Amino acid sequence: MSSPLPDEPDVHLIVRMRGYQLHYAACLTAALVFVQDEGIRHCTDAVSVASGATDRLPRLPCEQLYVER
Repeated sequence: MSSPLPDEPDVHLIVRMRGYQLHYAACLTAALVFVQDEGIRHCTDAVSVASGATDRLPRLPCEQLYVER
């Protein structure tokens, strides 16, 4: 699966939920919208965005939906 916005850099999105850490790659826009939405919904314990290699991470599920708003 490729980025919905290939001209943007990918970031490492870390989602903490119920003691688990989920690691995803996401384009910058999708990651920022995801962080904003989670801040409103409070479905997760924490979300952070990190720099670094993302080529071995799975893409954020439904990433396209976060850039189509």
